[in-house]
Amino acid sequence: MDSIVGKNSALTWAVNISVVVLVLLWTIPTFGLLVSSVRDKDQLVSSGWWTSFSSVERNLIKRSAPASEQSQTDDIYLLKGNVFGEEVGVITAFGWNSKAPTAFTPGDTVQMRKGKELQINADGSYLLTSPIPFTSKKGSRLFVTSVEAPIFTLDNYSEVLFAEGIGKSFLNTMTVTIPATIIPILIAAFAAYALAWMEFPGRAIMLAMVVGLLVVPLQMSLIPLLRLYTDVGIGKGYLGIWLAHTGFGLPLAIYLLRNYIAGLPREVIESARVDGANDFVIFVKIILPLSFPALASFAIFQFLWVWNDLLIATVFLGNNEEELVMTGRLREMLGSRGGNWEILTASAFVSIFVPLMVFFSLQKYLVRGLLSGSVKGG
Repeated sequence: MDSIVGKNSALTWAVNISVVVLVLLWTIPTFGLLVSSVRDKDQLVSSGWWTSFSSVERNLIKRSAPASEQSQTDDIYLLKGNVFGEEVGVITAFGWNSKAPTAFTPGDTVQMRKGKELQINADGSYLLTSPIPFTSKKGSRLFVTSVEAPIFTLDNYSEVLFAEGIGKSFLNTMTVTIPATIIPILIAAFAAYALAWMEFPGRAIMLAMVVGLLVVPLQMSLIPLLRLYTDVGIGKGYLGIWLAHTGFGLPLAIYLLRNYIAGLPREVIESARVDGANDFVIFVKIILPLSFPALASFAIFQFLWVWNDLLIATVFLGNNEEELVMTGRLREMLGSRGGNWEILTASAFVSIFVPLMVFFSLQKYLVRGLLSGSVKGG
């Protein structure tokens, strides 16, 4: 018995450790995405998010003031300034040649070509002198290595929500997702009750057809369905995409809800019928309240599916700027703003914020509804 208890204890530890590892694998990237979305764009492209809470050392290429700002003292021409501009930083090394960008320490005075001399101090201030006038309109290149304090900002979110059109796409996605989640749940709940507790010819065949539809690839029906919409006058629009998501989500919804409802206590339903309740009253007063875990489970899956969808939205809404959903907007930004990581990280976190809230608010019903809906049958 001791050995059995010992084995069970070891197995419990193994399971707990595995769960913790899986949770970390899922949450750490999300946390990193959140941190990256509020970082300064220059620091974001030069270092990983895990270094964001400590000082960052970066190799920068700056330019001195242009020739138009030079001054003259005796026979020496001067250019003064600060490589950081209005920002604050600490210089740890500098250079004037790309082959040796960290060759000198702050405060050194170094010789450049044509008799020029350069001095850069730790605070970023510099003095560039020359025996002949400066001619560069852009200024000379200065290579510096700086240590900067972490910079966090909400400017990335401001640009995403107001300048990149994500706000409009967010509303479009909500317009698609909410009806496309509620409509199939309502239809599936009625169908599941009928298949579970009502006697009528062909019930077993209809249930088999529902199960069979689970394996039909939705990609095969997109173009025929769009042609059908065009023929009946629906065309591209919100009504079409609501109906499409409803049709694609119904098989799984009916299957889960039917199995759950069939496993409810028969005595409760028979007692209601003895008291004179019809099927509609039984469904509304008894079945729906008892089936809330299964309804919430499917609502999570359907909401996440519709929110993250790109293919169906592209087919049934198109790329119209006024009806572009979040996933379509992010796709366009990946093509046009692929190098702006701060914009992409902020956009990605905006797009996953609502699904996370939905999941965490309903997750306590998820396992209960799935297990009951998958193992009970009638």
